[in-house]
Amino acid sequence: MDEPVSGARRGTLRTSDVARESGYSVQQVRDLERLGVIPPAARSGNGYRSYASLHVQALRAYRGLAGAVGPVVARQLLAELRAQSIAEAASVINEVHVRLAREREEALRAQQALRAIQAEGNTAESEQDGDAMTITELSRALGVRPSTLRFWEQEGLVTPERVTSLRARRYGLSAVRAARIVTALRSAGYGVPAVREIMGSLHRLDGQGDARHVLRERLDQIAVRTVELLRAGADLATVVLTAQERATVSSRPGDG
Repeated sequence: MDEPVSGARRGTLRTSDVARESGYSVQQVRDLERLGVIPPAARSGNGYRSYASLHVQALRAYRGLAGAVGPVVARQLLAELRAQSIAEAASVINEVHVRLAREREEALRAQQALRAIQAEGNTAESEQDGDAMTITELSRALGVRPSTLRFWEQEGLVTPERVTSLRARRYGLSAVRAARIVTALRSAGYGVPAVREIMGSLHRLDGQGDARHVLRERLDQIAVRTVELLRAGADLATVVLTAQERATVSSRPGDG
């Protein structure tokens, strides 16, 4: 049961108080307590729930964490954080930040590749349909060595056709387009592993409509998730520090 207004004691919070302060409904507070997101409320002799400010902070921490990584993962992380040392908890939270940064970097790289596609597409329009280039012709057009194109082929970045009896390399329009993208990205300072990831990202976006729109939405979502994680920061710190203090007290000789 939830403590009635007339029975509220100084320093304690009713379920409705916690709901109002955390932004959740009364039923959600009960559900999240049942799921272990917040510690169990204290119970008075007549069975009424009694909460503390820590419960509000735990719910706020959960809200931000759920916005960053999703509710299921957030519940798992909160359980871990309450059981870990400060150093371990800090490492877990930092990994979430790193994960979001990686997602953002991948989206930005794919966005850069899309710009490269648009730029090389304007150039490709001047070519005759069905034109193919030899490795020498393509290397001159791109300003790179033939050995560089062979290396890119080995790395799976550009795949030429072999159509002559001598199995000589011939680069059709799709291969030329890919080579232009790789050249643009390499010139911008991207390493081969990063270029491979970018090309993979572009392939994964095929068939999903406007890729530029998809990437803009992805970047916006990552930004929102990052802000949610930052918003949860102080409350997460309180949850971790409180759990650590309680663990320290309970481990002292004579306690318990």
